[in-house]
Amino acid sequence: MTMRPIRIIGDPVLRTGCEPVTSFDAELRALVGDLMDTLLGAPGRAGVAAPQIGVGAQVFVYDADGHRGHVVNPRIELSDETQDDDEGCLSVPGLYFPTRRALHATVHGFDQHGQPLTVAGSGFLARALQHETDHLGGRLYVDTLRGDVRRRALREIRAGRFASPSRRS
Repeated sequence: MTMRPIRIIGDPVLRTGCEPVTSFDAELRALVGDLMDTLLGAPGRAGVAAPQIGVGAQVFVYDADGHRGHVVNPRIELSDETQDDDEGCLSVPGLYFPTRRALHATVHGFDQHGQPLTVAGSGFLARALQHETDHLGGRLYVDTLRGDVRRRALREIRAGRFASPSRRS
């Protein structure tokens, strides 16, 4: 297991939908281990999705509100109630914007051994589950922004030194 570099906005892997996992084997378990090492290898991280380390598989790990784990092939259900709070992303480093998310989220999927699992949460955990699930569909949190906040975010991204696909942190 190893801490892997995070892919930065501009890298095409972040904009490509991931393939479902079909083999629950040693390779998948190694990927989950690398994702968890990458998540826990630096303070302040709430989640890491496979495309953020350059892998196009439907897998993410999370560590939010005292809950830590992983989900393979997630399907997400969202509440109608919403929350607004600042959100950031390892793949868009240093930028945080107010982002509307569902207040409650439930993710159904599998663990690394192919056993069904469900993760449900509210508040920050719900936000993390939505954020990581979005990554698997090739979406970044800045894609959810609207109006002036979206325009400001896009301006700051274009001005950022990390906007090149060759830049890795």
